[in-house]
Amino acid sequence: MKLLKINKINKTVKGSVQITGSKSETNRLLILKQFYSNLHIENVSNSDDSQYLQKALQSTSETINIGHAGTAMRFLTAYFSAKTHAEVVLTGSERMKNRPIKILVDALRELGAEIEYVEKEGFPPLKISGKEIVKKEVKIDGNVSSQYVSALLLIAPTLKNGLVLQFKGEVTSIPYIKMTLQLLKELGIAFSWNENKILVQPKKEIKPKKITVESDWSSASYFYSLAALSTNAEIQLSAFKKDSLQGDAILATIYKKLGVDTRFLTHSIVLKNNPEFSLPKKLTLDLIQAPDIAQTIAVTCFGLGISCYLTGLHTLKIKETDRLVALKNELEKLGGEVTITNSTLDLKASKKIHENCSIATYDDHRMAMAFAPLALRVPIQIQDANVVSKSYPSFWLDFEKITS
Repeated sequence: MKLLKINKINKTVKGSVQITGSKSETNRLLILKQFYSNLHIENVSNSDDSQYLQKALQSTSETINIGHAGTAMRFLTAYFSAKTHAEVVLTGSERMKNRPIKILVDALRELGAEIEYVEKEGFPPLKISGKEIVKKEVKIDGNVSSQYVSALLLIAPTLKNGLVLQFKGEVTSIPYIKMTLQLLKELGIAFSWNENKILVQPKKEIKPKKITVESDWSSASYFYSLAALSTNAEIQLSAFKKDSLQGDAILATIYKKLGVDTRFLTHSIVLKNNPEFSLPKKLTLDLIQAPDIAQTIAVTCFGLGISCYLTGLHTLKIKETDRLVALKNELEKLGGEVTITNSTLDLKASKKIHENCSIATYDDHRMAMAFAPLALRVPIQIQDANVVSKSYPSFWLDFEKITS
């Protein structure tokens, strides 16, 4: 599917959707299962990223290519470093070869890991020689991607002496770090987090454990956007819970400001929009704890004709694409006026949306899904629509199901 043309949708969206398990939870648990074979995982994500990670973990090849899967690159770098006698070259797509990994490599080397850069200093591919890691103390900047931190925490209980992780400066992506620690806790692994120091105790074995992965809140964001842009929406999404480990669960609070109410049932949520709701003229949010929903929110605000100012977005520049530049390009193509810095996005209120614009997706699944709900306002075209398989392979089927 190279180009998907979406006709203007009737402004009623209704139906129920079962969303695949969280990619973030799944990928953490897949790494932990390698260490603890009596861990049983249910509702595993069917995303490309999780499938790449599963294949890599089962591979006997000397070279492992993880494509665009950033989480897999970070987690596997730590995993193979701590796997005794592993000899592997970890590589990926051209975009992956330009996504920095030096901070994680430096931290692992500080612990004694043997990692070499095959091509460009600071970037994949990496040649990793796995060994027993006995040193236990490492320092890392607090404002880096949470995936670097989580990569270290996931191998921590398997290290001979555990791990003492010291943060330099303020810690930013806290929800994803908390998610990793909560999963360790569910396996009975002891840890403490005091101020800027996390201590994880070593643990060789765990009791048999079954964990059901909660569905992905990032994927739910596109249905929140549909509900906000609809005049009459009732969408049931499963399987979600109120006490979520995912930072993106903040969606329920954010979209209440855009007229969408969330009702929590036993294993699902129901989204309803309030047609009488008075929208704010401007939505101002700090998304430092949930940057992955920035694209969805910016597009929703544009579709609603209100302005928004989003901060805390510095990690978006090193994702599948530079998401801030991509957002600016495509919103302006539609008639929006956008100003960006390294960590902020400022969208002016817009009264008109250009029809039949062809939205570039930049090899980024979130670009495709974030712009799709604008079809409630105008006909729109999405380039390289199959890119959604990275996190949500059935997205277009589910989208059609509740908008047809």
